Amino acid sequence: MNAPESKTAAADKHTVLVVDDHPLFRRGVRELLSLDDTISVVGEAGTRDEAVLLARQLEPELIVLDLNMRGSSGVEILTTLKSEDPSMRIVILTVSDSGDDLLACIRAGADGYFLKDMEPERFLENVHEALEGRLIVDTAMVRYLTDMIREKAQPEAPNPLTEREEEVLSYIAQGLTNKMIGRKLQISDGTVKGHVKHLLKKLGFNSRVEAAVWAAQREEQKAKRQM
Repeated sequence: MNAPESKTAAADKHTVLVVDDHPLFRRGVRELLSLDDTISVVGEAGTRDEAVLLARQLEPELIVLDLNMRGSSGVEILTTLKSEDPSMRIVILTVSDSGDDLLACIRAGADGYFLKDMEPERFLENVHEALEGRLIVDTAMVRYLTDMIREKAQPEAPNPLTEREEEVLSYIAQGLTNKMIGRKLQISDGTVKGHVKHLLKKLGFNSRVEAAVWAAQREEQKAKRQM
């Protein structure tokens, strides 16, 4: 575990915590992120316990988390952190292009799924989009998520959502966080959270990413019917 950077030093930058059990790879990610003067890597962790401890201490804006770690899985760490703070933004950075791994992470609350073979420039772009509250899935993996959601999504009625839930869903599809949605609709974060919980239950989903992809597919189908 590397010594964390002070909160004061990172006060004017976006804060990121890097979690990976390979020191060489962690250092590479840190150095890449350090090339961006708007980002500060406030800490590095190589184990589950280090990750949980630093996440609590540093409260980073974003955690970049490896999926396959010795002694613990990224999904386990993700589940632990999300159970403590659902608003914590966590993206998975992995070599796995398995559709099963993707869905497991999304269901556990991941805010993004990046593959380690992406270009450095694209990685930085994805990190910025994640920091802005958007839901990011590597383009090579979107088709898996789309297929799985198409097979699973079976709303109990043609339009089971309330008008407010439809509004919230549209903003989720745009990648907005609960706080951002609350500002748009002039309601509290807690109220938004309640709407999200209800619409996910109605649509049979476990995560916002699943709902976002489903909503995008629905809009695409509507557009085709109107042509």
